[in-house]
Amino acid sequence: MIGARDMAFPRLNAVAFWMVPVVGILLMASFFVPGGPAQAGWWAYPPVSLQNPTGNLINGQVVWLLAVAISGVSSIMGAVNFVTTIVKMRAPGMGFFKMPLFVWAVFSAQIIQLFGLPALTAGAVMLLLDLTAGTAFFDPSKGGNPVMFQHYFWFYSHPAVYVIILPIFGIFSEIFPVYSRKPLFGYKVVAISSLLIAVVSAIVWVHHLYVSGTPAWMRMLFMVTTMLVSVPTGIKVFAWVATIWGGKMRLTTPMLFALGALIMFVFAGIVGIMLSSVPVDVHVNNTYFVVGHFHYVLFGTVTMGLYAAIYHWFPKMTGRMYYESWGKLHFWLTFIGTNLNFLPMHPLGLQGMLRRISSYAPEYEFWNIIASLGSFLLGMSTLPFIFNMVVSWMHGQKAPANPWRAIGLEWLVASPPPVENFEEIPIVISEPYGYGKSEPLTANIQAPSDSAYKPFA
Repeated sequence: MIGARDMAFPRLNAVAFWMVPVVGILLMASFFVPGGPAQAGWWAYPPVSLQNPTGNLINGQVVWLLAVAISGVSSIMGAVNFVTTIVKMRAPGMGFFKMPLFVWAVFSAQIIQLFGLPALTAGAVMLLLDLTAGTAFFDPSKGGNPVMFQHYFWFYSHPAVYVIILPIFGIFSEIFPVYSRKPLFGYKVVAISSLLIAVVSAIVWVHHLYVSGTPAWMRMLFMVTTMLVSVPTGIKVFAWVATIWGGKMRLTTPMLFALGALIMFVFAGIVGIMLSSVPVDVHVNNTYFVVGHFHYVLFGTVTMGLYAAIYHWFPKMTGRMYYESWGKLHFWLTFIGTNLNFLPMHPLGLQGMLRRISSYAPEYEFWNIIASLGSFLLGMSTLPFIFNMVVSWMHGQKAPANPWRAIGLEWLVASPPPVENFEEIPIVISEPYGYGKSEPLTANIQAPSDSAYKPFA
């Protein structure tokens, strides 16, 4: 998408990638150490995570923390590589405001990784030292402060939501202009809004600690900063709607999934503004209302956005076209199943149903039955997707280089692309979203004969 043949640091890329299987092996190995795997939840709050009933130096929690620390180092390496590649490896003529918005989104997400992940990694190492070396960073029995770990944890773990969702926003910005046949509305503002989300994400984490004894002044401060996130995200939503409005919309599978994900995100965002309010959050913090909100973000928005991307770039990745009818069946099953599954969690939470419980009171049965039916439908929705991907990849119609008549460097090479993307590095000469203009759709680049853009190492 930026005209580069490889990442800036290919070897660093490989090292970061192969650290991930090591993390997976460690997590699997934790099931076989004395005492079994980690039992303190995915957040590993002390003092619960400091319990060591077996007395062994190596236990499930220690292995889990080691895996988290290694994963953090891997992701920091990846962030350095992404940021360097985007800053230094763009094709000639591609200034920052000629980059695709997906690249802007990934760039912003990796900045969050670069500055947020060290805090989580440091917190994991400090907790690991408390467990193995007798330190007292978070152990209250030795004068440590367990709430401090929550700050280390959430300083990264809330921005991590934006790390996940920013690329989805970039996908929306790539898909809506293509299938609406209109230039993206407010390109520069949408690009800058991604950076603003990255900045604001660093000053919101304390909303996860409203019920952890946080002082009133701090609650009020972070309530305001959390609400501020709605400004750059709202800019994006209005830009996408303005792009679609009045366009020659083609309701293909990628467009349907992108529209569905946008609807989910708007709903999730409204609920998120509610949860940023201290009185509301304190009331529903430990209920299914939060679970419903979380899943509308991470499944309704992120997963459906990923499906949109898979269908949109499937011909480019595989050289084959998918079956449109199966794709649309997949969309409707997913959209209906998602809402049946996660929408009931909001009234359940308002009625007082707690999260992290193994059973529920009889008065919550109706909404739980609806949610269960939705979950089965959601599971079934993956079947047409798997069938479509496998059969299309093996037997689908051969895809041309640019089946969607899209503008962008990736659509100017064969499907699938050659090993190093471009035989010659292109020169960018026009804007990235010039749909509806009179010039040919591929007129935004020309290839020089003497290009030598190569990775650093």
